[in-house]
Amino acid sequence: MEKSRLIQQLEFIKEIDKLKYIQRRTRLLNSDRHENDAEHSWHLAMMTIVLAEHSNKPIDVLKVLKMVLIHDIVEIDAGDTFIYDTAKSHDNTDEELIAAKRIFGMLPDEQAAEFIAIWTEFEEGISDEAKFARSMDRLEPLLQNTSNDGGTWREFDVPYERVYDKKKVIKNGSESIWRYAEELIDKSVEMGMLKKIE
Repeated sequence: MEKSRLIQQLEFIKEIDKLKYIQRRTRLLNSDRHENDAEHSWHLAMMTIVLAEHSNKPIDVLKVLKMVLIHDIVEIDAGDTFIYDTAKSHDNTDEELIAAKRIFGMLPDEQAAEFIAIWTEFEEGISDEAKFARSMDRLEPLLQNTSNDGGTWREFDVPYERVYDKKKVIKNGSESIWRYAEELIDKSVEMGMLKKIE
C-alpha cells in the first residue's frame, strides 16, 4: 500500500529530529556548551529575517530561510565536517548529495525535488539568495568564536589567514556585514584570539 502524502511528510519530520543530536565544534555565544545543527539552523533563520536588508542585492527571504533551515540536514547521514579541518575537505558534497537524496527523498516527489534543488543552490553559492545564506552561515560562528575568547580558533590553533579566507565569502552576500566581520577578525588578532602565521 502506498504511503499517504501526510505519512511521508510526518516520517520526514520525525527523521530530521536527528539534527538536534549533530554536535558542531563551535560553542554557543559566551558558553562552554557546543551548539547542535538544529540550533545553528534556527539561529541562521533568525539572522536572515533580521539582517536581510543588508544583502547586496534584493533577495527572496523565504527562499533564503528554506536554504538555512535545510542546508545542514544532510549532516544527519554525512556528519558535520569542521570548516577548518585540514584532513577532510569541508566541501564533501558527493557524500552529502547521497544524504540529501535519502533524507529529502522521504518527502512526496515534488517536495523532495524542491528541497534537493534548494540544497544544491545553497551549495553552489551562485544565486543572490545562496550568497546571502552562506554569509549568514559564516557569520554565526564568527560571532560565537569572538564571544568565547577565540573558541575553536584557539582550541584547534587556526591561524588568522585561514579564518580570513573562510570568512571572506560573507562579502559575496553583504558588503556591509563583511566590513563588520573584517573588523571583528582584525580585533581578534589585536586581542590575541587569532595569530597570524609568522
